[in-house]
Order: sequence, then C-alpha cells, then structure tokens
Amino acid sequence: MYMEDLIQNTTVQKPKWIRVKLPTGKNYRELRTLVDKYKLNTICQSGSCPNMGECWGEGTATFMILGNICTRSCGFCGVKTGKPLDVNWDEPEKVARSIKLMKIKHAVLTSVDRDDLKDMGSILWAETVNAVRRISPGTTMETLIPDFQGITKHIDRLVDVAPEVISHNMETVKRLTREVRIQAKYERSLEVLRYLKEAGQRRTKTGVMLGLGETKDEVFQTIEDIRNANVDVITLGQYLQPTKKHLPVKRFITPEEFDELGDFARSLGFRHVESSPLVRSSYHAEKHIH
Repeated sequence: MYMEDLIQNTTVQKPKWIRVKLPTGKNYRELRTLVDKYKLNTICQSGSCPNMGECWGEGTATFMILGNICTRSCGFCGVKTGKPLDVNWDEPEKVARSIKLMKIKHAVLTSVDRDDLKDMGSILWAETVNAVRRISPGTTMETLIPDFQGITKHIDRLVDVAPEVISHNMETVKRLTREVRIQAKYERSLEVLRYLKEAGQRRTKTGVMLGLGETKDEVFQTIEDIRNANVDVITLGQYLQPTKKHLPVKRFITPEEFDELGDFARSLGFRHVESSPLVRSSYHAEKHIH
C-alpha cells in the first residue's frame, strides 16, 4: 500500500531520512554573514528550508517580493495571511542589489499572492526581473509565480521579461486542492502552466508536495496532467507541517517511493525531475535552466 492506509495521528514520528544536516562550508558562512549584516530577506531563512546550506553553497538563493503578508490562507504554508501593506516600489532595486552583493549566480524569485491589487502584483514582478538584469547581469533567474487568477495579461508581463525559468506550483492532487490551497483551483493552475508555454516561455516548472493524504494513483495522474501541460521540470518532495495550526502530515513517503515516482515522471519525458523527501521547489534550481 502507498497512501491508502493513512495515519490520522497529527504527531507522526519523523523518519530518519527526513533529518537534515546542519549547513556548513565557506560559501554558506560568507552568505550568512552578508544576509545578517544587511538584513537581506531570503525565503531560504524565513521558510527554514532544509537545503539552505547546499543551495547557498552552489550560489543559489530564493527571495520573496511584494511583502510577507498573503491574501490567501493555504493550509500548508507558513506565510502570514491578512491585509498586505502597500507595494514598495523600491523593492526591485533592493532585491537586485542584494543578489549582486551576495554574488548569487542563480536567483529564485517568489511572492505572496496579491489578489488585493488590480494587476495582482505582476508589474512589480516584471520590474524586479528587469532590475536584476540591470544590476546583476550575470545572474540567471527563476520566477515562481502565483496563478494571477489565471488572467493572461498579468502572466504576459512575466513572459515578456523572459526569465530563464517560470514556475508555478501545483502543490497537490486534484481531490485535495480545495483543502490544501483553499482559494486556488487545480485546473486553473494547469492552465497557467499550459499558457506559459503557448505564450513562448522557454522553460516551465512546477512542484508537488506529498504526504497530505493523496493516493498513489492520484499522484501518477497529477504527474501526467502536468506533463500534458508541456511542463519541462517537476519537483516532488515531502510535505512538512510548518506549525500545529497547519495541515498535519498524514504520511511520510519513503525514499524508494520517491524513486518510483521520479522514474515514472522521467518516463513521460520531463526535462528535469527532482524527487526525494527533502526536495523543495527551488532545489537544484540552477540546473533547471539548461
């Protein structure tokens, strides 16, 4: 059995393969010093990412724009929900300067959802990509975008500035989308991914979390749906509960099961597949541009 015998206990014991090594290494220490000194904001730190040491060592980091308060209240996400602050139009410059200062080779940009804004934040998104190009021209970029409610003129702003990768995370299977992502829709996210490719985006990407109560067949179906939307890169990782208020982990998926799912995804023709317990959507992001 894979996920049919779900463990309902919210205090499921973490297995040994989930334990994370403490980050070390010269690159990591140098970046840590810069981040602390200049009070730079990275998701790597605020999201307590298990791969921070490895990614920073490779010169990759993730930055969040459009503030840190989200208009949506997804059951898996540790970002605060509420009424966001006004847009800070200096943010693109600040993020770009941070990336230059940290000597980031590959930057992943993400944001909260800004359903409160007429343009859903897409104008500041495009300005941030342009600022990074101007201030740190040697840095490649992945933009991990919200669904912009599926409105194509907002999505076009990102396609027009042509980051190396545009990603949008499916997060979970169709049946669990309403519970896990509340204000999002499974088909709408697939449409966003499909549209990105049709609009001319060279490399597209998505991520799925496992352990929320999905069945094996549902995961296979989701992977197929994603491939049918012509997505190039897929990441599959274990969901970990950020706080007791968030959705519980129903099950820890074994490394062998992740291998099986990864092999299935590769058989469908994805360009890159990352599939293991500690994978997050930005994991090995620098490899996904090629």
